[in-house]
Amino acid sequence: MPERSFLLPPGKARRLKQAKEEAQMEVEQYRREREQEFQSKQQAAMGSQGNLSAEVEQATRRQVQGMQSSQQRSRERVLAQLLGMVCDVRPQVHPNYRIAA
Repeated sequence: MPERSFLLPPGKARRLKQAKEEAQMEVEQYRREREQEFQSKQQAAMGSQGNLSAEVEQATRRQVQGMQSSQQRSRERVLAQLLGMVCDVRPQVHPNYRIAA
């Protein structure tokens, strides 16, 4: 570009350089504004998802605690019933058994 500067009228190269710098500054400022706007929208969207995931996590914990307490309450009764079925053997003929004559 130094070879072209001697073809320009005096001061025009300086004005072009200044205009280029101003345009770059405007572009950079616009980019920052758009980035900031995007970040705020993203934060708003992620914030609502964050709340939703926290609610789901809390509901899941409540369900798991409910299942655990139900298991603790029923454990002894179920074990006694299971042991009763396994240990109390009552020999009997199956209803579908037919004596072949």
